[in-house]
Amino acid sequence: MPSSTRLILLSLATLSLAFFLRRRLLFPDPMAQTKSKILFIGGTGYIGKFLVEASAKAGHPTFVLVREPTLSNPAKSKVIDSFKASGVNFVLGDLYDHESLVKAIKQVDAVISTVGHAQLADQGKIIAAIKEAGNVKRFFPSEFGNDVDRVHAVEPAKTAFATKAKVRRDVEAAGIPYTYVSSNFFAGYFLPNLNQAGATAPPRDKVVILGDGNPKAIFNKEEDIGTYTIKAVDDPRTLNKILYIRPPANTISFNEVVALWEKKIGKTLEKVYVPEEQLLKNIQEAAVPINVILAIGHSVFVKGDHTNFEIEPSFGVEASALYPDVKYTTVDEYLSQFV
Repeated sequence: MPSSTRLILLSLATLSLAFFLRRRLLFPDPMAQTKSKILFIGGTGYIGKFLVEASAKAGHPTFVLVREPTLSNPAKSKVIDSFKASGVNFVLGDLYDHESLVKAIKQVDAVISTVGHAQLADQGKIIAAIKEAGNVKRFFPSEFGNDVDRVHAVEPAKTAFATKAKVRRDVEAAGIPYTYVSSNFFAGYFLPNLNQAGATAPPRDKVVILGDGNPKAIFNKEEDIGTYTIKAVDDPRTLNKILYIRPPANTISFNEVVALWEKKIGKTLEKVYVPEEQLLKNIQEAAVPINVILAIGHSVFVKGDHTNFEIEPSFGVEASALYPDVKYTTVDEYLSQFV
């Protein structure tokens, strides 16, 4: 090939590359957009730490609002060190300091609240700060349990659910884009002792079952709740919807959970069923927090509030259907560690 031809081809190739690069700069690929920056409020708490780790693992710039004493609190040192190792950014601030809250929120695209029971009603402060900041594309209030708009609960659980429902209404009234995560039961709360009061391991002889044991409940491993929640942050399908984490293998009656456990240990347990009337009496007589735990048990195991309704596209989507690539831990697999 003559040198003049080679020179022309090289020039054309250079021009093509320059045009391609210029076009990419002017018209970036929409599929290659950066992942949302996420701020966690209550991120060092029980479920919060799983969501923070999932966010960092998924490659989101991850920020956790912390008070200065938290960073030097020996009780929090393990989780703080874990966050540091994962590249998490700490933002000094306080739920009760409006200015610091607005400043933190202005740095991110999405806000996830995992505040505990005592601070649920104070999420109005987060809503006010999000409104003032004006930049948040998605807010996840602290939910991570029953769908609080579809429960048949007695006190004291009734009031706790009502508090979460009021936060939903306030978010909607403020016009803030949201996702509510209904993750049902934390596996780590209920499966290590099969919901047996005061027990530290699953039963080997006798098991107490609330109600008749037939309503389907849902038990999800905390790491999976984190994975599904973070996947929803940038997903338009979850915008202004309830994200239900209802994987088929984890949608299971208490009798079926017991049967799985019996199969693993090769033994039939004595079963003591607590009728609804007796359970309601027990709730009234119990002190905090046992009465709360029993009341939630009544809602789920007697009334079937995890599964006694269909998920309609108008208000909800189901996580394991949206994200079939996620390999979630089944109840059967989870119980194997206790054999």
